[in-house]
Amino acid sequence: MNIKLLSLSTHLLLLAGLCSMGLARAQNPYPNRTIQTIMPLQAGSGVDLLMRPIVQKMGESLGQAITIENIPGGAGLIGAGKVAQSTPDGYVLGAFNDSILTMLPNLYKKVDYDPIQSFTPISEVAAITFVMVANPSFPGNTAADLVRIARENPGKIDYASGGNGSPQHIGMEIFRQYTGAPIVHIPYRGAAAAVTDVMAGQVPVMISALSVVLPHIRAGKLKVLGITSKTRSPLLPNSPTVSESVKGYEFSTWGALLAPKGTPPAIVNKLNESLATTLKDPKLREQLIQQGFEFAPLGPDNLKDMIAAGLVKMKKVIKDGGIQPD
Repeated sequence: MNIKLLSLSTHLLLLAGLCSMGLARAQNPYPNRTIQTIMPLQAGSGVDLLMRPIVQKMGESLGQAITIENIPGGAGLIGAGKVAQSTPDGYVLGAFNDSILTMLPNLYKKVDYDPIQSFTPISEVAAITFVMVANPSFPGNTAADLVRIARENPGKIDYASGGNGSPQHIGMEIFRQYTGAPIVHIPYRGAAAAVTDVMAGQVPVMISALSVVLPHIRAGKLKVLGITSKTRSPLLPNSPTVSESVKGYEFSTWGALLAPKGTPPAIVNKLNESLATTLKDPKLREQLIQQGFEFAPLGPDNLKDMIAAGLVKMKKVIKDGGIQPD
């Protein structure tokens, strides 16, 4: 009799505990505190300009603040590694560009994350339009002019980038490989410094995210040699694409939202739904379109495929170019 009573009491206690846990979960649905988004690149970069207003708007739809923390050290490796090592509970996210996921893993021998295995994809957010720009004193006006001038002056035409293996470097290296133009890479510690020196005439040309250089183009401090996307930008309708003078060349990057590997599917779905809702906001869309972003919220599976394809493509570009880290 006592054994039966003890057994009954034990079952009641277990049942009460389970009910209590279920009630606690019901009372604290995700998210119930601030979400931190780690940006492995500097403030003012293309992906930073893209993601900052988006995560703020997502926070409003989720009912919790979403902050952005810039951790730009090690070309983005430090911040990306921190996301990979975070608890997969939806309270630490990564706002990455494709450099973090497809370029750096092919550039460095040791990377503290696997671009496919270390993260749970949420979604690509947008394509980032790039543009080839030059100092106004540069004698050419098109990408074909750059090729011609470089061939006439082999090894004497430099281009700037945000560092070895940066998107600016990779985009121009693809251009060099594609055209055979003997242009010389000058790496900087960050894209902002590279843009500054092109405007000052220290280096004649570079490619950059349109969102970063558009104000300088409009102010006449930089001139456009070509939009590197497949089609002209509505923000610069009179500026040709690079492919109009160098047929077949195309380059753009993208920004994406990811979580640590093992983040529950329900949380991923909720974040993806919040992102999709956010990108329907007319005011936000117009704000970002005016900075040169093209929306592409296609979900986790599409992002996973993009990372895999990008890794293969960038491996060849980096190997053929003999690109080494800083």
